Amino acid sequence: MNINLKLAEELKIRPAQVDAAVKLIDEGNTIPFIARYRKEATGALNDEVLRNLYDRLTYLRNLQERKDTVLSSIEEQGVMTEELRTAIEAAETMVVLEDLYRPYRPKRRTRATIAKEKGLEPLANLIVLQMINTPLEQEAKSYVNEEKGVASVEEAIDGACDIIAETISDEADYRSHIRGLTEKKGHIQSVAKDAEAESVYEMYYDFDEPIAKLPGHRILALNRGEKEKMLTVKVIAPEEDIMKYLFKKVITKDNPITSPVLQRAAEDSYQRLIAPAIEREIRNQLTETAEDGAISVFGKNLAQLLMQPPIANQTVLGWDPAFRTGCKLAVVDATGKVLDTTVIFPTAPQNKVEESKVVLKKLISKYNITLISVGNGTASRESEKIIVDLLKEIPVPVQYVITNEAGASVYSASKLATEEFPNFDVGQRSATSIARRVQDPLAELVKIDPKSIGVGQYQHDMNQKKLGEALGGVVEDCVNRVGVDLNTASASLLEYVSGINKTLAKNIVTYREENGKFTTRKQLLKVAKLGPKAYEQCAGFLRISDGKNPLDATSVHPESYEITEKLLESLGHTTADLRGEELSHISKEIKDVKKVAEDLGVGDITLQDILSELEKPGRDPREDMPKPILRSDVLEMSDLTPGMVLKGTVRNVIDFGAFVDIGVHQDGLVHISQICDRYIKHPLEAVSVGDVVDVQVMSVDLKKQRIQLTMKIKQEK
Repeated sequence: MNINLKLAEELKIRPAQVDAAVKLIDEGNTIPFIARYRKEATGALNDEVLRNLYDRLTYLRNLQERKDTVLSSIEEQGVMTEELRTAIEAAETMVVLEDLYRPYRPKRRTRATIAKEKGLEPLANLIVLQMINTPLEQEAKSYVNEEKGVASVEEAIDGACDIIAETISDEADYRSHIRGLTEKKGHIQSVAKDAEAESVYEMYYDFDEPIAKLPGHRILALNRGEKEKMLTVKVIAPEEDIMKYLFKKVITKDNPITSPVLQRAAEDSYQRLIAPAIEREIRNQLTETAEDGAISVFGKNLAQLLMQPPIANQTVLGWDPAFRTGCKLAVVDATGKVLDTTVIFPTAPQNKVEESKVVLKKLISKYNITLISVGNGTASRESEKIIVDLLKEIPVPVQYVITNEAGASVYSASKLATEEFPNFDVGQRSATSIARRVQDPLAELVKIDPKSIGVGQYQHDMNQKKLGEALGGVVEDCVNRVGVDLNTASASLLEYVSGINKTLAKNIVTYREENGKFTTRKQLLKVAKLGPKAYEQCAGFLRISDGKNPLDATSVHPESYEITEKLLESLGHTTADLRGEELSHISKEIKDVKKVAEDLGVGDITLQDILSELEKPGRDPREDMPKPILRSDVLEMSDLTPGMVLKGTVRNVIDFGAFVDIGVHQDGLVHISQICDRYIKHPLEAVSVGDVVDVQVMSVDLKKQRIQLTMKIKQEK
């Protein structure tokens, strides 16, 4: 199999693009580096396509490696045929390959191997030939042998049936057809282990759905219900169709002596050997597909969350709400530096509202606080009411924002947080994180394991290694898309930069602490263990805002500095012009981009990238994302009435809808059918995490704390 051609076909890109991308990957280049700085070679493949290519490349290479092992094993056994070799080489999945290898795989002792040891294989072959004219019992008599453990004619026939059953089970074509029939016509059924028990799985207590139509979120819910011993889940196969197929394949002659025995062997083969294996395979395949879908949704949600625009130039009061232990506060200046921390007790059981307001007013006045960032956890609602009352009592304009605090407690108790704030307790660290999350969501959220950020579904039930790798890739893409300030970035942010690992990230911070600020990108080569390859991969993504060379503040790669300087010179500019507005329309100064690219000895795409960077040096792509909603008033859930139209922020997108924060602590659900008028397969086609949307209240259930919303807003007549 030509892996590169297969990738081109699957990903619908040119073979030359695949060849270039694979070569770059094999040379040790990272996906962000290839996507940003090797566009000429790959024909501008983006990071999403490159990651898909990388994943499939890994799978197909593993498949090829397994094929080599299988071929070698069968060769050693001396049973290789040209037909078998062709089938193995043509196998496109591990499942098909393992089906082909099954008859030749070294087996543990089975009923069939025991029967063979007893000398019953010739009898089995005789039955399979279907040419017997004499009664089978008569043929079987000669195989009765007390010494070999065959005590009777019945035992001889049973042993022969075991051999035939295993032979049927080992036939790759049969398995493949039966698997296909089960996937096409089979059902998944689930029943409750205790029908009286109340649980979140009640809709699955008597559940039946065709395998072909089962959506990913239901598969994951069934798996969890089964794992929690609430449900019994099984595959219901189209047995009648399967047995008809097997009988037709196995019984090739109308022989009344052998047909009943072959029918019995086929039934045993299916029930005992084939069905349990295929049920396992189908359940595993369904789970894997559902996990891949859920990981993809989680990744897209995470990317949107990480790419939320920072709220710059504000002194923020981070508020970690709680009841008994009090609300922890942290004042953070515009650069993220912690100025003050304290604890107030305005919520139950202490209810020291007035004393708390006095503390808050002093902090707001002393530090010129302009924004309060309140975590959305326990006691958030009660804290919000106090903040709204307070804002009415103070003369200066202060706004507040509800911040998703998912993962804040994980971060607060982590080794990283302890190193960052050794003198703070868990609450102070959490309040600091909640404040910094609005100032620069990306820089703060990279400190938290992506799995704990809370924008997925069933994330604890899936393959954690696969989930971790996929989400790590998302964070890496986001960090490199935005770029990182080399002189202020934490080690936890730096380790996501292309070409930089944990060790190099720490070494960069150590170098900065010992030698002061970086003044040029080239200084990176003085960092311990950071060699030319790592420098090539990381340099373009690391920015120095006030360094010696203005190009160090842009995403122009050092390898293109010479070309960039020549370009500027030819147009009567210098790199110093980057510090003003002189280059904001530089692309209009070029009449023929192709010719200029040719003269400079550079590709068109690279030249276009350089020009757009010169026009908006160091531009933050997050500027295009929806801004967070800043509030100054509060809504109760009881204030909501059907028909009310509100603005909200999409907090999470899942397979069946989107959860929207409308400022009442409990997020409302917009079901997929209520997102837009056109048909959509998945909510992500229409909404993303962080989107600011208009919604209309459909229903409110105060008892169950559920809000149903619609984005198909109907105007009152």
